[in-house]
Amino acid sequence: MYDKTLAELAAALKKGDVSSEELTRHYLDRIEKLDERYNAFITPTPDQALAQAREADKRLAAGEGGPLTGLPLAHKDIFCTRGIKTSCGSRMLDNFVSPYDATVVERLAQAGVVTLGKTNMDEFAMGSSNETSYYGPVKNPWDETRVPGGSSGGSAAAVAARMAPAATGTDTGGSIRQPAALAGLTGFKPTYGRVSRYGMIAFASSLDQAGTLTQSAEDAALLTQVMAGFDERDSTSAEKDVPDYCASLGDDLKGLKIGVPSEFFDEGLDAETGKAVETALDVYRQMGAEIREVHLPNLNLSVPTYYVVAPAECSSNLSRFDGVRFGYRCEDPKDLLDLYERSRGEGFGPEVKRRVMTGTYVLSAGYYDAYYLQAQKTRKLIRDDFIRAFEEVDVLMGPTTPTPAFGIGEKTDDPITMYLNDIYTIAVNLAGLPAVSVPAGFVNKLPVGLQIIGNFFDEGRLLNVAHQYQQQTDWHRQMPTGIE
Repeated sequence: MYDKTLAELAAALKKGDVSSEELTRHYLDRIEKLDERYNAFITPTPDQALAQAREADKRLAAGEGGPLTGLPLAHKDIFCTRGIKTSCGSRMLDNFVSPYDATVVERLAQAGVVTLGKTNMDEFAMGSSNETSYYGPVKNPWDETRVPGGSSGGSAAAVAARMAPAATGTDTGGSIRQPAALAGLTGFKPTYGRVSRYGMIAFASSLDQAGTLTQSAEDAALLTQVMAGFDERDSTSAEKDVPDYCASLGDDLKGLKIGVPSEFFDEGLDAETGKAVETALDVYRQMGAEIREVHLPNLNLSVPTYYVVAPAECSSNLSRFDGVRFGYRCEDPKDLLDLYERSRGEGFGPEVKRRVMTGTYVLSAGYYDAYYLQAQKTRKLIRDDFIRAFEEVDVLMGPTTPTPAFGIGEKTDDPITMYLNDIYTIAVNLAGLPAVSVPAGFVNKLPVGLQIIGNFFDEGRLLNVAHQYQQQTDWHRQMPTGIE
């Protein structure tokens, strides 16, 4: 069963070929067997999962089930889950048990989805390799000496090793699409505001967006259909109707205008990865799409802009973790100042401290105009580049990452090199656009991703463009060896 997509498992449940409890036990057994190798889960939840599965079986037997009822799924440990530890990959929240569910968790649970557990992640979603977690690095199932990408690397490894048929993730600068590319999965980030951020522990509030890591674009459509929609508890939630994403999956691509930004094919792109993307573009040509070169002239400013905006917002968001209200508290503080300093010093890891200090600096009175204000002006230039490009084309395409998965520890001593791994994904978050990464081949037996970027709230077309590619290729069906 582990090689089936969500859509295939849903069909099996509907026909009665398998029960939700059988399906859930199957994946729980795989987690018990495989997770020691990959460290993808922080908190498996077998008792809760089996209880949810039995309830789902009752709904299915009564004919009350929906498209997702009884399907198992894993949640990134950044989503608050009632009664279950929500650590955000940090020692700071190692003792935090949420009293409520995030909207994403709540909506999926109402749809009858079974929660298998909470997946590992970079601490507070800060990282491109899943090496900054308090619970240790996650390993890539395609090569255990390499990273799975970050910060949703635990979710990516869980799905790649088929310990879960799908998982949730969050994307602040590429944290869904980059691990999807490195782990051979479909990673979907909707438009900013399309999916509620309520109950999602904030890293950079104007960039964070919940999404999915799945085996196919069809599965992403199934999950996003339930996750998307206005939420009055999130002030940034978009008040827009949610179209039927699955209904548009059969649309013909003849005449589709695809823009290829020349800036994506710079000297930093691995040559073999670039060839895989060119081959993918040929598949679209054969389907009747028109390929055009476009320009995003300010793309080279996206990484420095991001590393001003994101740390600034994280320094503000993480100020609440002070050892007083909740989270880690140091032992035997001498006074209040000692309590603050040691609780934060001992509770946060090095990458979080680096970004908090950077953010505090760029927001300080003497440097606000020179750094933060300038970065916001640059962010608008980047967004305007995309708006102009979408006046000419329907979607944009390019590589998701410059290279396939790199080795564990290879870039940990060089933060700048690590940050550049997100060079093709970060601009999308600064603009607030939707994007998806789909498997598009292999380089040295490691998966590489094709990134497809859509216009604002055009998720239906974007998912169909990805789905049509997966009807012509089988890259998304490939699995790592040794997980049987």
